[in-house]
Amino acid sequence: MNWVKEKLVPILAGSTGVGKTELSIILTDHLNSEIVSADSRQIYKYMNIGTAKPPRPILEKTQHHFIDMLEPDKRYSAGQYGLDARNVIRDIFKKSRTPLVVGGSGLYIKALTEGFFRGDVHDSPIRRKLMNKLQKEGTGALFNDLMKIDPDSAVDIHPNNGKRIIRALEVYLASGEKLSELQRRKVPQPDFRFIKFGLTMDRNKLYERINLRVDKMFELGLIEEVKAILEKGYPENLNSLNSVGYKEVIQYLNGESDLETCVSEVKKNSRRYAKRQLTWFRADADIQWYTVDPEHPISEIASKIHGKYREASMQNVY
Repeated sequence: MNWVKEKLVPILAGSTGVGKTELSIILTDHLNSEIVSADSRQIYKYMNIGTAKPPRPILEKTQHHFIDMLEPDKRYSAGQYGLDARNVIRDIFKKSRTPLVVGGSGLYIKALTEGFFRGDVHDSPIRRKLMNKLQKEGTGALFNDLMKIDPDSAVDIHPNNGKRIIRALEVYLASGEKLSELQRRKVPQPDFRFIKFGLTMDRNKLYERINLRVDKMFELGLIEEVKAILEKGYPENLNSLNSVGYKEVIQYLNGESDLETCVSEVKKNSRRYAKRQLTWFRADADIQWYTVDPEHPISEIASKIHGKYREASMQNVY
């Protein structure tokens, strides 16, 4: 007998600052869960304050996966996350526990639920040559090269988007395979189902929470955290450090802005990031949304989600 209940994975999505961590703590007790983080920044070590990782007591109480997993200079694609997360989910099910996916990285969640091209072909010498050509000849020359090599990819890339053009050319020159063909390859569907829940709140209230959270990050030592990472020898141009909170502090440390401007930029960019996250998730018709407000506190929403999960778990049991 195959109990589908054991193969239903709840996903909790939402923008930064909306309260996912608080809600997930309650849900782990309801569901006997281990948390599978879907956050593309919390996966890195040493980046604690700026990524708003759960406090240490919470991490010690409940098993969290994909947090503090990589050094800041390691590459990690959404496609690889999708494959790794599926394996972790299977292991959690084997322990008769419920994997609870929590995060705001839409691409990670998409890779987990739908499958995604791993995109882990990288070649630094080739990339440097392409970057040099970009600087000397501009995006037009590279785009023409891409049109000849992989016209299907070129159709989906803006002629002025040098970063994506270089990526498509790098994949072809390093592997001999077209990016468009790699992306079309079938990815096996997982042997479990997903049920998606989204957390949201009034935008003005969310922005107020984000501003307060950024102030708290600086109080907790965000600047010192960034300094410590750089003092370990990690270059400031790492992709992991080119994220909200870190890039602005690096600019401040380099004398490119004063502290007031730095804090203001982190707040502004955090709000913009939250808006982009919400736009991404709103496009997913499978997400069941819950709004946090005084009449609907986190505790009540947790009970509702638990009920929805139990109801869905009992469907199609055979």
